[in-house]
Amino acid sequence: MKKTLFAIAVLTGLMVSAQSTWKADGAHSKVGFAITHLMISEVEGHFGEFDISATATDAFEEVEFTVEIKSTSVDTDNERRDNHLKSPDFFDAEKFPSISFKSTGYEKTGDKTFMLTGDLTMHGVTKPVTLEGKVNGIITDQRSNKLKAGLKLTGTVNRLEFGVGGDTPTLGDEVEMTINLEMAQQ
Repeated sequence: MKKTLFAIAVLTGLMVSAQSTWKADGAHSKVGFAITHLMISEVEGHFGEFDISATATDAFEEVEFTVEIKSTSVDTDNERRDNHLKSPDFFDAEKFPSISFKSTGYEKTGDKTFMLTGDLTMHGVTKPVTLEGKVNGIITDQRSNKLKAGLKLTGTVNRLEFGVGGDTPTLGDEVEMTINLEMAQQ
């Protein structure tokens, strides 16, 4: 009985230690968003500067994410709109230069899908959010001989709950997030 308990303890320790650090490849990742404009169209944008890291198993399970996004890097393909989004009317990027996310929970929902909960801090306000995740695939990179994982995270946040922009009929309250990641095992 003692040998069995010892074997279980060793195996559990090996499984826990199988976690490794992963980093987003900025050239092959995108932090995007979309919002309704005038209740008839959708405007898309993304953030060009971000640092995303995770700890996860080799199968990219039991994930914990840490995300830092530079709010000054917002890009909607329209300089005038981007400058307005950086202003105190929206992100107030000078006062709040970063948007952050720290995961607090992970639940596997399917063979390649999961739910990720965490705390999103934007415009000085922290609120819990839930993201749906999908592992698109995992390969061994031929150059580095390290694992790479492709992921897609999606979710919706209410911008008014974070004090981003005022209550206006020209913009939707809900912002859809789509984050496509290529993560490299370190």
